[in-house]
Amino acid sequence: MEEKRRGQGSKDSQKYQGGKTNNKQSVSRRTFLTRVGGVAAASVAVQAVGLSSLGMDTSTAEAAEIGRDKPKKRRERAYKIRRDAARFQHDIPLPDHPDNGDEALFANKIGSYSKALPHNNLGEVDLSAYGALIGALTSGDPNAFEAIPQGSSVRQANPQAAYTFSLEGPDSHHLSVIPPPAFSSQEEASELGELYWQALTRDVPFVEYDTDPLTQAAAVDLSKFSVFKGPKVGGVVTTETLFRGNTAGDLTGPYISQFLWKDVPYGAQTIVQRYHVPIEGNDFLTGYAEWLSCQRGFPPTASITFDTVTRYISNGRDLGEYLHRDFTYQAFLNAALILLSFGTAALDDANPYKTTAKQAGFVTFAGPYVLDLVARVANEALKAVWYQKWLVHRRARPEAFAGRLHNHKIGAASYPIHPEILNSQVLNTVFSKYGTYLLPIAYPEGCPTHPAYPGGHAGIAGACCTVLKAFFKETFVIPNPVVANTDGTALDTHAGPALTVGGELNKLAANIGIGRNTAGLHWRSDDIEGISLGEAVAIGILTDLRATYNEFFGGFSLTKFDGSTITV
Repeated sequence: MEEKRRGQGSKDSQKYQGGKTNNKQSVSRRTFLTRVGGVAAASVAVQAVGLSSLGMDTSTAEAAEIGRDKPKKRRERAYKIRRDAARFQHDIPLPDHPDNGDEALFANKIGSYSKALPHNNLGEVDLSAYGALIGALTSGDPNAFEAIPQGSSVRQANPQAAYTFSLEGPDSHHLSVIPPPAFSSQEEASELGELYWQALTRDVPFVEYDTDPLTQAAAVDLSKFSVFKGPKVGGVVTTETLFRGNTAGDLTGPYISQFLWKDVPYGAQTIVQRYHVPIEGNDFLTGYAEWLSCQRGFPPTASITFDTVTRYISNGRDLGEYLHRDFTYQAFLNAALILLSFGTAALDDANPYKTTAKQAGFVTFAGPYVLDLVARVANEALKAVWYQKWLVHRRARPEAFAGRLHNHKIGAASYPIHPEILNSQVLNTVFSKYGTYLLPIAYPEGCPTHPAYPGGHAGIAGACCTVLKAFFKETFVIPNPVVANTDGTALDTHAGPALTVGGELNKLAANIGIGRNTAGLHWRSDDIEGISLGEAVAIGILTDLRATYNEFFGGFSLTKFDGSTITV
């Protein structure tokens, strides 16, 4: 059958090219070329076949199309929209892309990403291998990436994506983020201190943060860091602000967003958000040999042990595992479906179909459009993130920094690590529990094989939540709010302050970004800047789309993560 199909295809092609063909075959071929082959292929098909050879009345064919624009005018309007969008993005001044100076400062590259390259016994990268990585990134030559030395079998995560172009919204190279904290800075020290405390408190239920001795100690210790940029009350970290985001809504109500707990209406079924979670204390990379093997790119030999009971997300370990196995825009697809289930009242007031009497949205300004756009901006955000990760910052992951700290503390090496983390109570607690100063990681493979800054999950969160803010009413109060009980086996009624769509979307973005920190993979600043970068990507795409609608529409109005309001 396959040979017959191939032979028939070849025969049809010969007939088409030779012009000896019946009308039925020609129409099929022409339709295929028009729909799939693009304008050039369609033009060739029309020239070769011609409407008259098909026995078609050309006047009838032309008259079949109605609408405001005839084909030529429509083509010109479509071209103008695309041209104007490209020109708008082109004319925005180019930003600077400064880094934190660590790569140039440290000849041994202790502040730079190097996972899965060859390393010495201190976990310091082989400089020739690092040079090959930089050479490949500088040239962009695909062959150069294949020549980068490997420490073992683990591969680098898609560095060539840093060069990918976008045809909608801003180009990845046209967006910028501030430099991350430097290796020896006070801010870096505070961020590492937070990560150690997040690792130590993974099994503390969120509803017990106020009373648990570990979370109480974490709040006291983090308050001592001179440049800690997490939220505070009265100038100090409290158990109510611990490990939360800095945006409006982050400090209101439960730690976890409603969009990670509520049932998800999924077509003809309902998804109950109970998940397979690891057992208590299931940590990795706390032994030096295991840590060094991971830095060199060897696959893990350990694996996660899962609880036999599925649970709602109720602690940091649960959240970290959710973010271990989620697909890119999963949380935001779920959020969109939950928001759509709230009905018209939850839609943004600018939606043109919220007040129409004889039309309803579908292809535009309704469910199909929102669901498509949430997915579409996710990968565009990753392009912007990947450019910053690979071609600008190349920031070391927390697990690598913790290895530097461990070797410094035991006297195997001397590194310029800020005293505020070296003198923190958290290191004594970690050493007492694990026998090393390494950062306990929630995943056996450790961090992914791409640089830390900014965060990929955070970039997606910023982009997707921005889209949802644009289409839904941020002040809409979420009905029947819930909170997971201590062990995550049930949802209880949340009896606290009202929770709004805008606040819970901000909280969702923070949960997704900071949840990766809880697993030990990212720094707080990775999340803050990743969310901001993703937001810029989404706003750029919404700006392009604004010119494509026929409806009377006043623009997308939303509150940015920094609290300012804009209309696109």
